[in-house]
Amino acid sequence: MKYFLLFIIKSYWLIIPKSKRRKCIFKQSCSNYVYQTATKDGFIAGLYAFKYRYKNCRYGYETFINPIDQKVQIKLRNNEILDQEDISERFLL
Repeated sequence: MKYFLLFIIKSYWLIIPKSKRRKCIFKQSCSNYVYQTATKDGFIAGLYAFKYRYKNCRYGYETFINPIDQKVQIKLRNNEILDQEDISERFLL
């Protein structure tokens, strides 16, 4: 099953050009994150990674500047806070 999941992700990368893919709020794209997790930890971990990213990489996040260190942060739908190092470059401009 792990190889089936990896095959689906590779097919996605081949079929859909990078310019047409949905832009991710995370620095590491969702498909890359799921691919690496599935490769390293297996099929079930890959599915959990997909579920986590799918739930949190959609509408409902909040971008703000931390008043203490003046860095951009994002509050996800599950109330998790992403630091500047984990946020996509398009939010930091």
